[in-house]
Amino acid sequence: MNKLWPFLLLSFLFLACKPKAETQEKTIQPETAPTEDLASATPFYWEGANVYFLLTDRFYNANPENDLNYDRSNDTGVLRGFMGGDLAGITAKIEAGYFTDLGINAIWFTPVVEQVHADTDEGTGNTYAYHGYWAKDWTALDPNFGTRKELETLVQTAHQKGIRILMDVVLNHTGPVTEADPAWPEDWVRLEPTCTFSDYETTTACTLVENLPDIYTESDAAVEIPDALLAKWKSEGRLSIELDELQSFFDRTGYPRAPRFYIIKWLTDYVNDLGIDGFRVDTVKHADEKAWAELYKEAAFAFEAWKKRNPDKVLDDNPFYMVGEVYNYGASGGRLYDFGDKKVDYFDHGFHSLINFELKTDANKDYESIFSKYSSLLHSKLKGKGVLNYLTSHDDGSPFDKERAKPFRAANVLLLSPGTSQVYYGDESARSLVIEGTQGDATLRSFMNWEEIDSLPRTREILEHWQKLGQFRSNHPAVGAGKHKRLSRKPYVFSRSLTDEEFRDKVVVGLDLPKGKKSLWVKGFFGDGTLLYDTYSGTSVTVSGGKVTLDNDYEIALLELAD
Repeated sequence: MNKLWPFLLLSFLFLACKPKAETQEKTIQPETAPTEDLASATPFYWEGANVYFLLTDRFYNANPENDLNYDRSNDTGVLRGFMGGDLAGITAKIEAGYFTDLGINAIWFTPVVEQVHADTDEGTGNTYAYHGYWAKDWTALDPNFGTRKELETLVQTAHQKGIRILMDVVLNHTGPVTEADPAWPEDWVRLEPTCTFSDYETTTACTLVENLPDIYTESDAAVEIPDALLAKWKSEGRLSIELDELQSFFDRTGYPRAPRFYIIKWLTDYVNDLGIDGFRVDTVKHADEKAWAELYKEAAFAFEAWKKRNPDKVLDDNPFYMVGEVYNYGASGGRLYDFGDKKVDYFDHGFHSLINFELKTDANKDYESIFSKYSSLLHSKLKGKGVLNYLTSHDDGSPFDKERAKPFRAANVLLLSPGTSQVYYGDESARSLVIEGTQGDATLRSFMNWEEIDSLPRTREILEHWQKLGQFRSNHPAVGAGKHKRLSRKPYVFSRSLTDEEFRDKVVVGLDLPKGKKSLWVKGFFGDGTLLYDTYSGTSVTVSGGKVTLDNDYEIALLELAD
């Protein structure tokens, strides 16, 4: 990965010397300055990032005035209606330092485009589109989540804290058909058959579930914009603008006016206008893979265009990032996903990374088996690419530690495993995943347990552990993106190292350590006389005889070079 440090240094000096009138709007106090400004020696690597994933509606409600729209007032199943979380709520927690304290350097939130207006019962209880995956209009935000200005503020606030933004996008399907939400025209979507997942065709050329219209992502046939969408744009006073922008897009690209290209244009507008850093792409294996390469091409173009227009807001030289949800993909499979009759390399179709569905099972193994496995895979089969590891998620009914009985081990596994980590909201506070009366994945989607964080000492203890590991991971790209090596079997001690052009990062971690006095073997990695700092206990130690000695009641040590 190319790190243009001389360019960044010159950029910093240029900004520092600009007249006050030009920079006043972007003046940032030291405590809210971008991470790169505060610690420019530590570059950001998506391969080792610490991503926080949240349901927009379930995280924090900062604007109760937007809680009810489109008369969404019918009774629903348990946890299947809107609960008030919004974009302003995410921003409020960014400003409060919640994510920074947790060591988060990227936030992924569920889709916020306008959703179907009515409720529907798909067999798991009457449901509104609180989750964001039932799009009605990709060109507008849903007022339940917030406004375009609030999204812009969120992105700017995150960037000021050195936090990247991943927007969750859906290209595969629209929202379900309801009395208030008719199906898109028949040349845009298929309404049948329902997928059986027996081979490539019955996974891609079908509806994911019944009554979830499937976009013809494989088609190159030109289609007209739906009359209902044209009428909506006209009523909102933006018809001519939308049509002119579409004309410019198709003139520039030469793409046919097929369904997927309209949606690609609408999704990448958010990148072009706001500087969104990456996409998390939903239901990847259910669409024609060439659509993803096209999505990435246009998103990357939009990102570079935004950077050129906003040089003072650019965090670094990382390209646009795209991670995909290929359901049941496991890192052991390397670059290929096997449909049975066809294998697809999604990494060759625009994706830097795929969500890894294996770690939740691997988490029951010993630490060395887990860490050595992923270090080996990421530096062999997946070299140059990445995986996004998780232990709990919004639609995985078989997470690791569903009862939240092992929150400390969960943190150790997730935050110390090679690869990118995905903290699902409430992992760090043991938010319950077993809610009485829920059906299906609703049990995974309760509102964030802020009250428990504020009132329960045990919850605070868990959160502090996640914070210490998260900050260590964020400060040391070697943890996620570096190479792993075991230094000692008992007590268990390992190293991570990363060398990239002019940047080097080295750390040592000890796990399952005895309480009281203990020695950690670091010979061959840190030489005698080296001063180290244990960020977990806040203790400075010096290497002597190939080891360091600590005396505390902690079972973990996070060692870095002392300043």
